[in-house]
Amino acid sequence: MHHRFLNSKSLLGKLILLSLSAAALSVAEPMANFNHSAIAAQSVTSEQKLPNLGAPELPPLGEPFRYIPQEPKPAVNPIEEVRLVLKLRERRVYVYRQNKVQVSFRVAVGKGGWETPTGNFKVTHMIKDPVWEHPWTGELVPAGPDNPLGTRWIGFWTDGKNVIGFHGTPNPESIGRAASHGCVRMFDKDAQALFEKVEVGTPVIVEH
Repeated sequence: MHHRFLNSKSLLGKLILLSLSAAALSVAEPMANFNHSAIAAQSVTSEQKLPNLGAPELPPLGEPFRYIPQEPKPAVNPIEEVRLVLKLRERRVYVYRQNKVQVSFRVAVGKGGWETPTGNFKVTHMIKDPVWEHPWTGELVPAGPDNPLGTRWIGFWTDGKNVIGFHGTPNPESIGRAASHGCVRMFDKDAQALFEKVEVGTPVIVEH
């Protein structure tokens, strides 16, 4: 009995070991599948987050400026090459091109109480053969020899209601005096000449 008991015990031990081994195998197999699936899923997720970098872009030969910052070249603006300087005391407007006086014209400026404003401005409007509106009656005066604006208008100042600019005049005897209501009167031929030298945006500097 004792011998048989030992054999039975030994047999029982073997059965227990086999059972444990089988259990270990049965647990290990799904764990291996689980780990592999988890890693695969993690790999897919990581790949989806990575941007498509593609092949590195190399600069074409002979075109390094597209990739290497270059010193910017100053733009040449035709408007800024010309500027007008109006000197009220001299009753004269000077046309500068690249800091050199090209020509000057005698003018009439605003009289007492209607002084021409000083400061830095720019040409805002240019009109050939302008129509003049009387500021108090609203009467319209068409282009022609009796038009107070002459044949050219070059506006450079406004307060939203009133405007001031260079213009011709049918009263040439006023040139060289403080005679206007703020505008800058010119001989009509001079206003035509100035009109050809400026454009909208040309700086206008008015000094005392």
